[in-house]
Amino acid sequence: MHVRVTFVAAARSSSLLAERFDDDRPLDQAGWHEVQLAAHGLVPLAAAELRYCSPTPRSRATGDALGYAPLAQVALRDCDMGRWRGLTLAEVTAREPGAVDAWLADPRSAPHGGESLLSFIARVGQWLDTRPADDGGRILVVAEPAVVRAALVYALKAPPATYWNIDVRPLSTVALTGRAGRWSLRLGGGGGLEAA
Repeated sequence: MHVRVTFVAAARSSSLLAERFDDDRPLDQAGWHEVQLAAHGLVPLAAAELRYCSPTPRSRATGDALGYAPLAQVALRDCDMGRWRGLTLAEVTAREPGAVDAWLADPRSAPHGGESLLSFIARVGQWLDTRPADDGGRILVVAEPAVVRAALVYALKAPPATYWNIDVRPLSTVALTGRAGRWSLRLGGGGGLEAA
């Protein structure tokens, strides 16, 4: 018994340099434009039996714009960044350089008062492991890039530091196949890793 979970990274809500921790902003103009350009290749994924999304405005808007009508899942929320929420990495680094260094070096640390990277990866992994494993079943997830990165680290049983080396572009897709505790990365067309 196995299931295929295809992740679609939410469209952008800001430029890369303006990205903020735990951001609740909706899609920006560039994000809407990207959705329109990528729709032809992504709309067929709506055939999945189950469709979910992160509870953020941009994930919901991305899923709705693609016709997925996804169900928001609290477990798929972005990492809780505590007092850093709403700030850019540059802003936090200017205010708390030592705390940023500790956060980047130790996946168990949470100097911001929120969730550690290790806890975040475990939360997303637990959600992944509780998906129904109907043989050949398909699940679609529109999520924040951070959630996709956490799912990949968990599924591949990679060291937590690997999280920092995974680049998830807006509207890219990646598929995981398997069942609780036994996941494989699927590359290629039809739900593989593709940049939109």
